[in-house]
Amino acid sequence: MKIVRFKIHGEDQARIGLLEEETVSETSGSIFGPYTKTGAAFDANQVSFLAPCDPSKVVCVGLNYKDHAEESSSDLPEAPLLFLKPPSAVIGPGDNIVLPSNSRRIDFEAELAVVISKRAKGVSEAEALEYVLGYTCLNDVSARDFQMKDGQWTRAKGHDTFCPMGPAIATGLNPLDLAVQAVSNGEIKQDSRTSFLIFNVPYLIEYISRVMTLEPGDVIATGTPAGVGPLVAGDTIEIKVEGVGSLKNPVVAES
Repeated sequence: MKIVRFKIHGEDQARIGLLEEETVSETSGSIFGPYTKTGAAFDANQVSFLAPCDPSKVVCVGLNYKDHAEESSSDLPEAPLLFLKPPSAVIGPGDNIVLPSNSRRIDFEAELAVVISKRAKGVSEAEALEYVLGYTCLNDVSARDFQMKDGQWTRAKGHDTFCPMGPAIATGLNPLDLAVQAVSNGEIKQDSRTSFLIFNVPYLIEYISRVMTLEPGDVIATGTPAGVGPLVAGDTIEIKVEGVGSLKNPVVAES
């Protein structure tokens, strides 16, 4: 299944649905199911897709692909390097990524994101996937100059609009080997697979859930491969994850 949150053009009400090719079938309840169709269905062109969940936190993993560590001249981590993005950074497909005027370098980072289905505390690696609702695309937008200057990553990673997610939560995928791409203005910039992750999804869920309780709807961003690059106003950046779809956002300058 592909679970979506959406609005009808011209309306403010957020709805839940299932994306079936080019049709969105509205469902009752929440993104966590059960999925009972209301009978209303819409062409995908009739709706605006929202971020597919409303997380209490987005837990991100830095330097989780060897080639990305190498391109950033960083040592390979001995354990997952964790940081947080605030919920206020989350935007959906088609929303503008806004570049703060006081940063000189802002990069895109294509990532597989994991959406948690139920409260997870002290979960074992063996049972970790039982706590996963599904997977989505995420762009870990990063102000690289702030990241280097500050020595910790809150400002660099936490600006409003710096966490595009979507378009859907895809269930039933194998997170151990999925293609992940970033496409900038139609040109492929990042192209890898989750089989090259240093720390895979089950391990990350175990590790993170032993640090903090994960709540339903929380998101784990699993890291980005080599090929990160700068965003400039006027760009369109697209993140693709195999089995999920395409997350596309325009880039604008801060007004």
